[in-house]
Amino acid sequence: MTAKLLEIENLHAGAAGKEIIKGISLSVNTGEVHVILGPNGSGKSTLMNVIMGHPGYMVTEGKICFEGEDISGLRSFERARKGLFLSFQTPEEIPGITVENLLRTAKQAVTGKFQRIYAFRKELKAMMEELQMDPAYAERDVNVGFSGGEKKRNEILQMLMLDPKLALLDETDSGLDVDAVQIVSRGVSKFHNENNACLIITHNTRILEKLEVDRVHVLIDGKIVEEGGPELIEKINRSGFGKIRER
Repeated sequence: MTAKLLEIENLHAGAAGKEIIKGISLSVNTGEVHVILGPNGSGKSTLMNVIMGHPGYMVTEGKICFEGEDISGLRSFERARKGLFLSFQTPEEIPGITVENLLRTAKQAVTGKFQRIYAFRKELKAMMEELQMDPAYAERDVNVGFSGGEKKRNEILQMLMLDPKLALLDETDSGLDVDAVQIVSRGVSKFHNENNACLIITHNTRILEKLEVDRVHVLIDGKIVEEGGPELIEKINRSGFGKIRER
């Protein structure tokens, strides 16, 4: 059954005294895939970070509701426990913590349930095989020495293992070759179902090929200036953002 998952109302936010998000409103229902498009510097990544509660950004007006609850004042880990997940545009390296330990600890924190080692490792191995990742990477420090493509696959691995209600994907496909994009796309497709939702920033629409896009939002200068269905993606692929900016 479709239900409203995320609702953003007149959101204004910024950092270091500069307003970046200038009155955004949008809503995402369960089962939906939403795409955010826009030129560089338009505020797309800022919006994702604000939704996730990044402490470097301040909300000055409006609110963010998740499953009917105002989460604007919650910290990032509290939002994660409620079912939000953010895949970073540039994943961080975390020396001293293995991929397995990070994911097992995170899953315990998010679900509140103890993760038995054997069952967890079995699930982790299956997910890594799905993403064509060497299982040995589970014992490596998070993203340390990983290529760009391996870091992005590791982000999708985290999403699959944590199984959030809403996945925020910030250019997860950037810098990937064609084969890697297809693998990441399959991972996102495997994750998505009628009980969760995706909000995706992308410049490379190949990641959307295995997904049915419900709504497209065009973000320019911190504002949503146009919205539509998947046909809007084709329009922008043909003509770019120039004509939209001219309005």
